[in-house]
This record gives sequence, C-alpha cells and structure tokens, in this order.
Amino acid sequence: MSSDFERLLRLRNEMNKERPEFLRHLWWKKPKFKNDPKWRKPKGIDNKMRRQLKGFPPVVKIGCRGPSLTRGLHPTGLKPVVVHNVSELEGLNPATTLIYISGAVGLRKKVEIFNAASSRGFRVANPPRILQHSTPGGVGQ
Repeated sequence: MSSDFERLLRLRNEMNKERPEFLRHLWWKKPKFKNDPKWRKPKGIDNKMRRQLKGFPPVVKIGCRGPSLTRGLHPTGLKPVVVHNVSELEGLNPATTLIYISGAVGLRKKVEIFNAASSRGFRVANPPRILQHSTPGGVGQ
C-alpha cells in the first residue's frame, strides 16, 4: 500500500470517530423505529430535524463523507467480497481482496472455501467456527 493511501485510511478513521451517529427522526419515541433506526431524510414541512433546530439530532450534510478512494473498503484497506463457492475465488487478487464467506453456506462448504482461500493467500474475515482458533489466513494477524 502506498503511504498516501494509508494516510487516507487514517484520515477516514479519524473522521469516523468525530462523525455523529445519524439516525432517523423520532427513533427514540416510536417503538417501530427502535429495532431499525437507520437514517431517513426528514421531509415534513414542520419537521424540526429538517429545519435543524437546536436540541434535535444532526442531519447528514455534504461534508460528512470520507475520502472517495477509501469508501466501501475494510479498515485494513482491502475490498470486501462475499464468496458463495470456491469457483468465485477465480479472478480475485489476494493482495487487494478480503473474503467474507456467505452466511447462506453450510459448514462443510465453508471449510472448503476457507481452505481454498487460505491456500491461495486470501485473508478471510469470518472463518468457520470450527477453525476460529487456528486461522492462518484470518484477519486477526
């Protein structure tokens, strides 16, 4: 990785620490939003959050995004890819790709994918539970 790219990753990390958590209007009041309070833009004519009145949660603005080169990347700087079978590893670069094994895959195939990925030099973010204590290609290295 270049030093400029590492600098952008550090900058994104610092921005994430200072960025407030953007949640939808009235998530604290309505029970239907308690389990899913993700951001929705306030659009009501009298909405106090949209009008940015004091005492109401912050609204997403244009300066809140991170650097464009690091968007969608794992904190390690690798591009995350969800893999469902061994053949999907073809054409991926181990130096730039982080593997997530799909949750819809059974344990036997997870072990197959993990073994194939680690033998090709990929890092696996979610190794199978059976192998979590000994992860030669895992992210925790």
